[in-house]
Amino acid sequence: MSRLPALITFGLVLAVPRLDAQVADTSPFRAVSLPAPNAYRSAGGGPGHGYWQNRADYALEAVLDTATQEIRGTGRVTYRNNSPDTLPFLWLQLDQNIFARNSINAVTAPPPLIFGGTPFDMANHGFVGGLTLSRLEADGKPLPHYVWDTMMRVDLPQPLAPGGSITLEMAWSFPVPINGAARMGRDGQLYEIAQWYPRMAVYDDVHGWNTLPYIGAGEFYLEYGDFDVRLTVPAGFLVACTGTLVNPEEVLTATERDRLARAGADTQPVQIVTEPEAGQANLTRPAGATGALSWHFRAGEVRDVAWAAAPNFRWDAVTWNGILIQTLYRPTAALWAAEGIAMAKHAIAYNSGLWAPYPYPQATTVEGPIDGMEYPMITFVPAEKTREGLYWVLMHEFGHEWFPMLVGSDERRYPWMDEGFNTFIDLYNAEDYFKGTAYGDSVADIPLHAYAANAKPGDEQPLIETPVEVRDLYWTAYQKPALMLRLLREEVLGRDAFDPAFRAYIRRWAFKHPQPADFFRTMENLSGRNLDWFWRDWVFTTARLDQAVDSAVGPATRAAPAGRRGANMRGQQAVTPPPGPGWRVFLSSRREMVMPAELTLTYDDGTSETVRLPVEIWNLGSRFAYTVTGSTRRVVKVEIDPRHVLPDVDRANNVWPRAR
Repeated sequence: MSRLPALITFGLVLAVPRLDAQVADTSPFRAVSLPAPNAYRSAGGGPGHGYWQNRADYALEAVLDTATQEIRGTGRVTYRNNSPDTLPFLWLQLDQNIFARNSINAVTAPPPLIFGGTPFDMANHGFVGGLTLSRLEADGKPLPHYVWDTMMRVDLPQPLAPGGSITLEMAWSFPVPINGAARMGRDGQLYEIAQWYPRMAVYDDVHGWNTLPYIGAGEFYLEYGDFDVRLTVPAGFLVACTGTLVNPEEVLTATERDRLARAGADTQPVQIVTEPEAGQANLTRPAGATGALSWHFRAGEVRDVAWAAAPNFRWDAVTWNGILIQTLYRPTAALWAAEGIAMAKHAIAYNSGLWAPYPYPQATTVEGPIDGMEYPMITFVPAEKTREGLYWVLMHEFGHEWFPMLVGSDERRYPWMDEGFNTFIDLYNAEDYFKGTAYGDSVADIPLHAYAANAKPGDEQPLIETPVEVRDLYWTAYQKPALMLRLLREEVLGRDAFDPAFRAYIRRWAFKHPQPADFFRTMENLSGRNLDWFWRDWVFTTARLDQAVDSAVGPATRAAPAGRRGANMRGQQAVTPPPGPGWRVFLSSRREMVMPAELTLTYDDGTSETVRLPVEIWNLGSRFAYTVTGSTRRVVKVEIDPRHVLPDVDRANNVWPRAR
């Protein structure tokens, strides 16, 4: 009894933490710091009960002047303030100012983006252009405005109250660049036109006005709305555009209209303009038309409009599931003539079946000088030299109809939620199209194979960094996030958990603006898994993985101390024990990244078995001992990650016993 107070006192002393002994939480499973959920964005990852989004509806007219290589446009944008905030000013994007004499792009070097040795050149090489705004008014009165690089602030005569709307009247012009930062441009009489009108910036609940300038690397973040577009081009030109053609009887011949009707009823592709007809204005345009024709398109619930025009397009079309799928290409594009329309149909159909239905009435892809660029309902794709190359680019650009055209993420800040998500779904799409071929059997492994060359210590950057600061966009925006999602689907969650969660993310955020936290929370809530460890390693850091088999010991062999890195960590082999139950396999995770583990155990009778271990084996630290049960056979070999599906940086320690 007399010692009890002393014991209690001693216990109390131990319970008081020593301030000089405290260290930060370094567990790989510690919580990732995310913005707190609120009325706008829920803890479950979906839009909150108070979620809002502003809207921009456009009526646009443009004239393509092929003599001066100029676009002249007029338009109205009706902007509705659905936010709870009063807006004393608006911000618009003048993307053509990327070509102005003193633009940021003109004096800086955009990050390199190299695909298989081919550069996607976003730099301005001496072309001086930019947008000239000749009219900006509301209710017939000029509006004061301030232009900074590609952004323009418009000061309103009266603040725009919540629930209010304003209509801006505009007129503008700009010279069409040959290479429009690799996203639009021209080649002879072929024009691929994008970023061609003043576009409303996004005002959201996270950043307020999103005013990051368009430098070239960061793509686009736009509001949704309805578009009414009239495009006046020379009479001999064909036009492809976002939306549905409203006046086919004014711009197409009776033959072309009949063929389009047949394409809408037939499961087989139909040539709307054949090779002999391409470039023959008297055959492809209405009889007696001279000078110019105006093409009228309408599109609903889209975030942008782009278009293409040329006098010598071939034109193929087919309908799938009520969607008109079209390819327009020059007669010299042999691969397009042979297979382009089949590729386009498969790309749309496959993604629709696996992830979410294609949301628009038509899908058009245009062959031209741009190496690959996407807009709602229309994409720009080069001729390409191989079937595999053509399918990848064509399918990748169509994949953007899901990310970011349907799921309207912020490409200016988070390209991995755009290019990365799209590259991820592309892997399965291409694998299916080329099924049974060497390319089809290997295409899904491209991101893993890119790891060694691109994930360079000291040079690699986290996915979360903005694209204009990234030195290797090919890896950070495209390949690494695709590898991340593939491993999440195949190795961490499994398809039964991943697929419903990923589909729910698409469905929840269709025609809305998700942030990274919304994706993380959706995947966790739908799969039932805490994935903080995964997001930290893959998105917020450049953590590396090194899983190792340290040793394997039987019941007659004294196990290595579990608390320190002993001889086995330096590659020495344990003594081979006699047969018996209770084998233990000692594993370690030697770098910052943690992942589930897969082991192949080979026994002395020549048989083997595969064991999958959850990521929670690393809960208590970087070492884990797996006990082999239910067998009296001798373990003669252990291999971790036997399928070589993980980006393990040191495979020399993946097999026990070590190779001599």
